[in-house]
Order: sequence, then C-alpha cells, then structure tokens
Amino acid sequence: MTNSPFTPGIAPARLPQEALAENFADLHAPLDAHEALVAADRCYFCHDAPCITACPTSIDIPLFIRQISTDTPEAAAKTIFEQNILGGMCARVCPTETLCEEACVREAAEGKPVEIGRLQRYATDTLMAKGVHPFERAAPTGRKIAVVGAGPAGLACAHRLAMKGHDVDIYDKRAKAGGLNEYGIASYKSTENFAQAEVDWLMQIGGITLLTDRTLGQDLTLGELQSDYDAVFLGMGLAGVNALRANGETREGVSDAVAFIADLRQSTDLSTLPVGRNVVVIGGGMTAVDAAVQSKLLGAENVTILYRRGRDAMPASRYEQDLAASKGVRFIFNAMPLEVLGNGTATALRCEYTKVEGNSVQGTGETFDIPADQVLKAIGQTLHGSPEGLTLDGAKIAVTGAGRTSLDRVWAGGDCASGGEDLTVTAVAEGRDAAEDIHAALSDA
Repeated sequence: MTNSPFTPGIAPARLPQEALAENFADLHAPLDAHEALVAADRCYFCHDAPCITACPTSIDIPLFIRQISTDTPEAAAKTIFEQNILGGMCARVCPTETLCEEACVREAAEGKPVEIGRLQRYATDTLMAKGVHPFERAAPTGRKIAVVGAGPAGLACAHRLAMKGHDVDIYDKRAKAGGLNEYGIASYKSTENFAQAEVDWLMQIGGITLLTDRTLGQDLTLGELQSDYDAVFLGMGLAGVNALRANGETREGVSDAVAFIADLRQSTDLSTLPVGRNVVVIGGGMTAVDAAVQSKLLGAENVTILYRRGRDAMPASRYEQDLAASKGVRFIFNAMPLEVLGNGTATALRCEYTKVEGNSVQGTGETFDIPADQVLKAIGQTLHGSPEGLTLDGAKIAVTGAGRTSLDRVWAGGDCASGGEDLTVTAVAEGRDAAEDIHAALSDA
C-alpha cells in the first residue's frame, strides 16, 4: 500500500486488541459432530441432485452428506477431495448461496437449504486434522511439468499431475503459495493460517517442488519452460490492477483494495494496520465487499461502497451485500468517481450519478461529494503482461477444451484464462481438468 500511518486521517490502532480479535474471528463457527449429523439429516439425497450440477467441481454432494450421516466424515472428505482438492478452503469462501445451496431442493421448498458449505468444512476439517493425505502417487512416469502460479488453479493442477506420477515444479512470484487464498480473501473467512496449512497438506502427495519469488517474464520465460519441461500450465491469476481513470488518483490515501487485503492477511498484529476514518471502496465485486467490511472491522467510522450500476448488477452476491450492510457499510449505487479531492492527500471523492443505457454506463451530470481520507480501488484486475506467443481473448489467455492455449504443450486455467467465473472453486476445476488433459496428452505422446 502507498498509505502510511502518517497519512492524515489514516491511522493504526483505531480499536483495542480485544475488539479486533472479536471482529476478525471465524465468520461461521464450524459444526460439531452432533450439529453435522442434524444438518446432514435434512438432505433428501436426491438421485438427480441439482446441487451437483451447480457445483463447478461436480462434487457428489448427496454421497458425502450421506457419509456424514453414517458418521464416516473421513470417507465424506475423500469424496470431496476426489473432485476438489481444495475443498477445505472452498467450504469457507465459496459462494454456496448462489451455487449448490441455491439449487438445493430444500431451498426451493422451504427457503432454507441444506448447509452444504458447513457440512463440507466439517468433513474436510475432520480428515485434515488427522494429518493424513487420502491419495497416493502413481508410479513415476519420468515426465516433468511446470506450473506457473501457486494459486487454486496451479495447486489443483499440480496435485492431480503428481497423483498421476508426474513430477511438478510450481513457480510463484510471491514468498508463499496459495494465491488469492493466502493473499486475497477476507481474513475472517480463513482464520488460523488455514490457507498455508492446506498447502502443506496438499503437498504431502509428493512429487511437487515449490519455487517462490520467481516471476514469469522476469526470472523465467515461457520459452525456457517449454524447452525444459514436457508441458506447462499457466495459472498465475491477474496481477495487474485497472486504473481508476479519475482526476487525483495519485493523491496520498488512494490505493488498491487487493494490496489492502494482502497487507491485512499477512499482518501478525492488526492494531498496526492503518485505516481511514472515512473509507470509500470503488467497485462491486467480492474484493470490494471484503475490503469494505474489513475497513469497518479495523475501526473506520464511515465506509461506503460506490458502484456504477444498480444493486442487481453487482457481482458480489446479495448474501455478501447483506453481510457488509450488517457491519455498517453504506452502499451508493448508480454512481461513479470523477475526482479525488484534496491538497496532496485525499479528503473527499467527487462522484457523478449514472444511468445505464443498454450495456453502457453514462453520467447524468449530477454530482455529489463524499468525505474520504482513504479510497480503495476494487475495479477489476488484468493480466500482467502477455506471455510470448499466446493468443488472448480480450484481456485473458484464450483457451479451448480443458485449458489448451494456442501454443503446443501449454495449458492455462483460473483467473488468467478465458472461460468460467473468477471463483476459487472454478479455478480448482479448471486446474484439475487441465491436469487430466495434460496427462492424456503425455500418455499419447
């Protein structure tokens, strides 16, 4: 972040340690064994379960819930991990309210779905707590694959390839593996260093070497990887941040919401993190909500999310919107930023009301000002640089089938690739499916 504790209006320790500990505790308490049995008993175990179709990783949800109901949570966990090796984190961060739980028959009939996400966490946590990895490597194939990016897509791809007997080197530009799971989600969704614990557990499969502080385009090139490895998987996410395109964007107090969240996730003492009195977050996705809620939890007095379209168009789910509202976050819809006001440092944000005509957002000419000593940009990320020789689809790497790019023996998945939604669970599915395709291609070679 560009902000410092000395920026006017932005300061650390707005709340005492006790309040911070309470604010950033686990958002949803885990189920105990009895609660899990009661929750599992609500499942109809549908034969043609719509929840399976709604899950991007196609987990057999009725089966794992039945396994919980028969008091075999370890078996349930293996059912989950067979499809989603990051099932523990997905149970915490996946928008189940718009995926499997929205499709649940109980939701349609009663307005209260089976708590699939919490049951998934119960099962996966139970098995992981035993320190046992449920899969074994196949016999070594002698093949070696490079994976760029140790986020959900890269980790899922690497694990599946390792299971098949291949050796995998994962390159990541950061000091830790995990990608957005480690650096980019709200702290209260992943407590007690779970992201790193999950990485360590995943690596127990063997055959995977993690190489950190290595950036594609700087420390290594795609051409080198193609020469040195039998196949390459690109899962480096989106590292570039879109510009605000508003006057005064370079004033002190303006920064990226992604960097704000990363600083918070890596902090060992939340009381040292600076936060403004009047925080405005620009954007409408999950990053915007996570940044806004955490600003409030750090002690900001007034937090506003500014979104240029209406509520129904907001990418963040209604559940997340309601969560933010319950924490005191204010929403202003149909408005966009024009200028960050201030003399060197931000003091206010001048905005303009908008109208939507077709797919276009246009200003109405009516303006207003919001007090803002801290402005967080959450207006989307872009591919940082373009790996040489790859065809792009808009701002992402163009892929066909299970992640095949325009280059031979190069696959891609996750946020950096065209296709599915930018969700952890989607990235896992794409990494897993690319690994299966890589294995098939290498087996046929």
